[in-house]
Amino acid sequence: MHLTELLQRVQHGDRDSLNVLIPLVYHDLKKLARSHLRREVRASSMETTVLVHEAFLRLAGGRQPSYENRAHFYGIASRLMRQVLVDMARARGAEKRAAVMEVAMADVPEQGLEADRSLLVLDDALRALGAADPRKAQFLEMRYFGGMTAEETAAAVAAPVQMVRQELRLALAWLRREIAGRSAASLPPQLKVA
Repeated sequence: MHLTELLQRVQHGDRDSLNVLIPLVYHDLKKLARSHLRREVRASSMETTVLVHEAFLRLAGGRQPSYENRAHFYGIASRLMRQVLVDMARARGAEKRAAVMEVAMADVPEQGLEADRSLLVLDDALRALGAADPRKAQFLEMRYFGGMTAEETAAAVAAPVQMVRQELRLALAWLRREIAGRSAASLPPQLKVA
């Protein structure tokens, strides 16, 4: 049975298909989670597993999106992983703000604060891009957070590869300007023009 067919069955509430789907996509979801955690200071194999499980709970819980194909599924999974990381960074930020009264600022690891700040700045910039140009934001998510090649992205959206590459270059340029205007943060290493 093809992954797309399994995804469609899961979408229609078939729990048996969900049990078949999990082992088929788990390795790829772990790879995707490692990609997201590469820029995280506190990344470990346990956090990768936690990120996959949290994203899968969000995928399986509530209303199922309409998965068009394998690439679309991984794009949605990637977006959920990014949202989990953003939620965790915001929660850590709230904890740190509360703890500032108890701990001297010299005792707070600056490296962890900077990683959280950078992730939040990037998320805010991506949201702004999504509001300004949803297609560019979608291409960035598919390419850099979904791990898809420009060719796979083009196939998933039925667009010419050259157009996808051009849109990605424009989106990255826009993102660089937006991030530079928001803080001293820079683009993560995986967001480089290829």
